[in-house]
Parts: sequence; structure tokens; C-alpha cells
Amino acid sequence: MRLRHRRTKGSGSRNACLGKVFKLSEAAAKSWSKPGGSKLIQDVIRGTPFKDGIKAEDAA
Repeated sequence: MRLRHRRTKGSGSRNACLGKVFKLSEAAAKSWSKPGGSKLIQDVIRGTPFKDGIKAEDAA
């Protein structure tokens, strides 16, 4: 029986790890969808106040 401790200790290089992470993120991105509130992005950029995800109207 051979001891292969050194061969299995650091399995994979940094580039191999980054490649695996990239492929996993690509696979996950296939199931992503556009955010539901994408129509409200302009209001968010303008600074319109929201409360619990609903546009807050001035009561006064």
C-alpha cells in the first residue's frame, strides 16, 4: 500500500477552483429571473420613500 498524502493534500490549483466557481455561477444564473419590482427602479433612483416595499404617499 502506498501513502499518497502529498498528492491528495492540495487537490487543485487556484485557477481550477476559480474555473469551478465560474461554472457553478453560470449554472445558477440560468435560473435567475428579473426582479419583480423592476418597474419601480426609477422611483428608487429618484429617492421616492418606500415602506415595506410599497410606495409611501404623502398623507398631508
